[in-house]
Amino acid sequence: MSKGRVVITGMGWVTPLGHSIDAVWSRLVKGESGVDRITRFDAETFPTTFAAEVRDYDYRQFLRDAKLHEHARLNTQYALGAAVQAWRQSGLDRHTGLDRRRVGIYLGAGEGPPAFESSVRSNLAGWDAGGGQAVDARAWIAAAREHIVMEDEVEQEANMPLLHISQELGVRGPAYNCLTACAASTQAVGEGMEIIRRGDADVMVAGGTHTMLHPLGVTGFNRLTALSTRRDSPQTASRPFDLSRDGFVMGEGSGMIIIETLEHALGRGAAILAELIGFGSSADAFRITDIQPEGQGAQAAMLEALNDAGIDPTRRLPDGRPPIHYISAHGTGTQENDSIETRAVKGVFGKLAAEIPVSSIKSMMGHLIAAAGAVELITCVQAIHTGWLPPTMNLRTPDPACDLDYVANRSRQAQVDVALSNSFGFGGQNDTLAIKRYEGA
Repeated sequence: MSKGRVVITGMGWVTPLGHSIDAVWSRLVKGESGVDRITRFDAETFPTTFAAEVRDYDYRQFLRDAKLHEHARLNTQYALGAAVQAWRQSGLDRHTGLDRRRVGIYLGAGEGPPAFESSVRSNLAGWDAGGGQAVDARAWIAAAREHIVMEDEVEQEANMPLLHISQELGVRGPAYNCLTACAASTQAVGEGMEIIRRGDADVMVAGGTHTMLHPLGVTGFNRLTALSTRRDSPQTASRPFDLSRDGFVMGEGSGMIIIETLEHALGRGAAILAELIGFGSSADAFRITDIQPEGQGAQAAMLEALNDAGIDPTRRLPDGRPPIHYISAHGTGTQENDSIETRAVKGVFGKLAAEIPVSSIKSMMGHLIAAAGAVELITCVQAIHTGWLPPTMNLRTPDPACDLDYVANRSRQAQVDVALSNSFGFGGQNDTLAIKRYEGA
């Protein structure tokens, strides 16, 4: 059975570096940081005091009727802004013949702060979610231990972006949400592509949204020793692939793309941004808190995406270049992730791995958790269109175990025709997407 072609026609994001494609991309290419001291709550007693927050954002500017969404929480507010941006860029807002039963949504949407805050507030004297009162980290941990967040609370919160987007855009096709941690929005795009391929939709809104910038979110990752705990310069705390890296920096936001059949896009005269050509997914089947040391799961996801795309990872192109021209790395800045991802890339591409530029935008905007993959996929599309690779910032002392070309500290011009985007989730979920420059029907 031949697989139909799926193309990208719209993109939108809400990030710590801004809320429009051009503004954020400009800052990424310049190597600017969105990391600073946490203002959402008083974090001075916490091991980690900084994060990449979304600031100066009013989601109502994107909406037809803000009253319909007046009770939307932060994760939903971010999702609405990103989805509407993507919808408008695709031109679907002007397409009068759209069959909205053939337009679906697939999100990798995580919970928002209130779901957790409401669960433990009653156990923590003096905590006021809206008042910004100081919270002693030890008291928060003690209170959280007394109350387990109910699964249905998290599910209800995570599903809200899906419902609000469908209402805002008026789409009535297949609707799904997955919660596969840091791989969620990459998985959502990949599964959205499969829905289109099997003929269940013509168009999918796909991506993710998340914010864990609240006391319990920071506490949880601190207890896992996953977050950077530097106390000097927040802007240089996220150091993927650097020898001195000590954990990731929390970010928040949303990334959304519009994907559709090539026939549907051409039929309505849409501008095609890129072609989505491969998706791979795997599980480590290892430990919940650790990555399989050889990166077997990550390799499996990359190989599956490449096989889906019909690409031999060890064979040069006729022009002598490697078959992939850029990899947007998961690149969290933890000791384990960065060295294992490097090992996985080398395992897939062999000797050609050293010739493939790899970079992590988490060095500038932090880790957007469930939203990270979709945002990083947009980065790949931008690299194809603009001919610029965003840098991995703060890479001053390379780790000998991380010996690839990480586009260190300065953006670089390059011809990108085919790119990969990697996302590896907590618990061993691995997802990879492959895209290429659209070359016509």
